[in-house]
Amino acid sequence: MSRSSTAIPGAVRWLLAFSAVASVFLAMDSLRLFSEQPLMDFVITVQNHYYYALMALLLPMCFLVYPPTAKSERYWYDIILSLAALGACGFFFFNAETMLDFGWEFSAPTYAVFISYLLWALTLEAVRRCGGTTLFVLVLVFSLYPIVADRMPGPISGMASSAAETASYHVMSIESILGLPFRAFAQLVIGFLVFGIALQHTGGGRFFINLAFALFGHVRGGSAKVAIASSGLMGSMSGSVITNVLTTGQMTIPAMKKNGMSPAYAGGVEACASTGGVLLPPIMGSTAFVMATFLNVPYTSVALAAAIPALLYFFGLFVQVDAYAARTGLQGTPKSELPDLKETFRDGWFYIASFAVLIFLLIFMQREAVAPFYATGLLLILNQLSGKHRWDLTAAATFLVASGKLLVELLAIMAGVGLIVGALSVTGLSGTLVNDLLYLAGDSVLMLLLMGALTSFILGIGMTVTAAYIFLAIVLAPALVQGGLSPMSVHLFILYWGMLSFITPPVALGAFAAASIAGASSLATGFKAMRLGSVIYFIPFFFVLDPALILEGSPGQIAMATLTAGVGVLLIAGSLQDYLPGFGFLDNGGVAGSVGRLLTGTGGGLIALPGLETLGFNVSNTVLLISGLVLAAVGVVLSRRRIVPEEGYANH
Repeated sequence: MSRSSTAIPGAVRWLLAFSAVASVFLAMDSLRLFSEQPLMDFVITVQNHYYYALMALLLPMCFLVYPPTAKSERYWYDIILSLAALGACGFFFFNAETMLDFGWEFSAPTYAVFISYLLWALTLEAVRRCGGTTLFVLVLVFSLYPIVADRMPGPISGMASSAAETASYHVMSIESILGLPFRAFAQLVIGFLVFGIALQHTGGGRFFINLAFALFGHVRGGSAKVAIASSGLMGSMSGSVITNVLTTGQMTIPAMKKNGMSPAYAGGVEACASTGGVLLPPIMGSTAFVMATFLNVPYTSVALAAAIPALLYFFGLFVQVDAYAARTGLQGTPKSELPDLKETFRDGWFYIASFAVLIFLLIFMQREAVAPFYATGLLLILNQLSGKHRWDLTAAATFLVASGKLLVELLAIMAGVGLIVGALSVTGLSGTLVNDLLYLAGDSVLMLLLMGALTSFILGIGMTVTAAYIFLAIVLAPALVQGGLSPMSVHLFILYWGMLSFITPPVALGAFAAASIAGASSLATGFKAMRLGSVIYFIPFFFVLDPALILEGSPGQIAMATLTAGVGVLLIAGSLQDYLPGFGFLDNGGVAGSVGRLLTGTGGGLIALPGLETLGFNVSNTVLLISGLVLAAVGVVLSRRRIVPEEGYANH
């Protein structure tokens, strides 16, 4: 979590807006959106020119926007740090071509080494302010590691470098600060971030909530289903669980409480929906773009692969919410009190139009780098033609400041994580750790998966999801791939388990943010979210063992895998909520009822769980499917309520 930066001084706001505009212009120009030849071609002659220019625009703003302490205070030395960052980035910008020609990352002049020390230290301070203490400590330790690598114990020893060599490598190579995370940010992420912010600031959040109310508000538990749909869509745009909870949650949580849901339950629903939004195509947040760069595939390949697992997760949420509403007798909102569907579309059709352009360019034209810029341009033009949503100068300035703030924060985090990547690269530690993991697991894919799940979850507690993902993509993913698993499924597996910390106590940041809005206990909300989002603990194992769920297979295999996973999720969710659509309540009392619910959930897991041959078990999918169906059938018979209530449960 970054520090507060709410009270940004007026002059800094102007600088932040300028930085945002200049950064977006550079990104668009590097993609040749303005002409076949970049307009800045006379200045930016090599790619590193662009990277250092981007750093010069955004890194100095870290010290002006984010205060050095948790308190919202600013100090005179923030200006000095900002000017130092500008000067250091400017030096490497003007010398970028010389650095490449003479290999400065390995043999730099003394004055360049000293400036490398400066930029290294400034990057660390920017990470501390923007990424939090946990990420800062991790980045600091790893970035210093090359200096002492040869003195470390055997499993974590590596090739050592001097302090000067380490500084030069971190700052002047394309493997550390300017490494893969930073390049993904510079080449892909900027456009999608700006599109998400534009969608929020033009009223897209209100449109999606109204649309969800018009579609689902009248059914039982409608307000919770509205929260799932709207927060899922907006979470995909923002790419941040906390941001989404604090924005859409302000509208969805009060609506759920008004509908009769407890504060903790309302907060749990919002936390789960916002968490799932980051896993939902077409945008999925910045981590998915880094993943595409790691895998060296188009971003659309990642988005398409993530579609079925994300839909299974939201399906599980809908089933649980519907079961809760049926069990508690919650009715939907009368249609007379809900937004009219036609009127909602009439007021917000241009959001759909901008989405259509984005998806068309992403999937059909394969123009993923430029797609968000065209979609944002269309959205802003149509917004100004709308009398209801048109911006004035103040609104436009607010949009630019929000864009600049997010770009500044993400640049600092990506540069910091790049330091980890650089340290692992220059010492050769990444290969050593992969071999050590394979040795510890004893070539057991199951053990590697369990180790990966636990490590991803722990890192996700204290780090941003992107930072945790990048670290594990280097250290853990190669070991899992060597174990025979699909590279795409392995990387998605890591992403999913990194996200789980947002809804899992004791540090469920998404749930805690929702609890503050709902006025509920943080831990109670966390445990509600954990139960509601429980299917997300199983889904990564489903798709990592059966790549058909990430569209790696024939149409028949994909359809069969999706069907069995859907049935499994339905049974697991039903057993957790004591209600199964089509069968009624599974809350028969006594030992028989408890055993029945356990059998129902276990049967669902067996139906959905494929590919145990991958783990070394000689059990076919057919045997698993039949066993699961039998267990689920017995479980439903044992736990099904014998007497059906007379009223309050018919409004579907």
